[in-house]
Amino acid sequence: MNSTTSKSKEFEQHYSGTLSDYVTAIAWSPQGKTLAATSAAGEVVLWNDGELTSLQTGNGKSIDCLAFSPDGKFLAVGGQDGQVKIWRDTELIATLENAPAWVDKLAWNYTSNQLAFSLGRYVQVWDADTREIVVTLNFDNSSVLGIDWRIDGQYLAISGYKGVKIWHSQNWDEEPYSLDMTTVSLAMAWSPDGKFLASGNMDRSVTVLEWNNPDPWVMRGFPGKIRQLAWSEATTKLGAPILASSSVEGIVVWEKLEDDSLGWEARVLTNHVGVINAIAFAPKSFLLASAAADGWLCLWNKAKEVSQIITGVSGGFSTLAWHPQGKLLAAGGEQGELVVWSKVLRGQGFGRS
Repeated sequence: MNSTTSKSKEFEQHYSGTLSDYVTAIAWSPQGKTLAATSAAGEVVLWNDGELTSLQTGNGKSIDCLAFSPDGKFLAVGGQDGQVKIWRDTELIATLENAPAWVDKLAWNYTSNQLAFSLGRYVQVWDADTREIVVTLNFDNSSVLGIDWRIDGQYLAISGYKGVKIWHSQNWDEEPYSLDMTTVSLAMAWSPDGKFLASGNMDRSVTVLEWNNPDPWVMRGFPGKIRQLAWSEATTKLGAPILASSSVEGIVVWEKLEDDSLGWEARVLTNHVGVINAIAFAPKSFLLASAAADGWLCLWNKAKEVSQIITGVSGGFSTLAWHPQGKLLAAGGEQGELVVWSKVLRGQGFGRS
């Protein structure tokens, strides 16, 4: 790209490969050496410096969720056949059989090797060190639609119909805290600092709970149900992270105001013409990435304006994930593409950076 262009590329393609079907989930290991990806055909692969290693070939049963443990030692996947499989490095160490339940949500505790996964209206927590189920939690109201641990490992939030229930991980028998709603919580996430819990809802609203504050904020005015949420690790001058939410082809970014009674201020980001399938902030930054069924991956500078549109899949994008240091960005495609882009390193003194 010549040095006189006003908008220079931030990321350029580093790798492109293909799985045999729709890429359902991708995740980087916490150390950033390995990218794991799963497909609707049941494949589980590891990408490491351009090399793909297959942990599991396709069996026609979709794998829908995957996660690395915080120390990077364990990789867990779950899917249509009800099995939760756990690898240590490349060795399969456990297969938890849960058929006929479909396991489509799982998450590791940040402070211990405990894995929470969905089983219909229940969530089970399995300990990788003892290889035993620690607890079975009854969500009760519906199938579980979201699972997220708080950063300190103390609380596990589970969402679905009628809101979010939050269990204390040091005392599973205690009644969970309930964030009650008249609608369905479709997407749910703790902020990286553990201060806020956000829920994206079927009734086109977003609920934000500040921990230890009984009155949640409710934000409305979306074109459709809220499918995705993403918090920034970086914080504003107020010390609060930014929340991005996506609905159909639009994104709304929420920034907390100084006056608590005014809550959060919205700004709308529009560029996509297809349903947005994934959004995520780059680590320690306000750079937001969005991947959509229109085949565009948009980078939004400071979560305000499009700074780069990335293509590279034949259909749409299905998912995306930032490298833990932010130097690589990976995405999956609806036709099985697995693409990695790397941050462009600017030369010193050559034109404008």
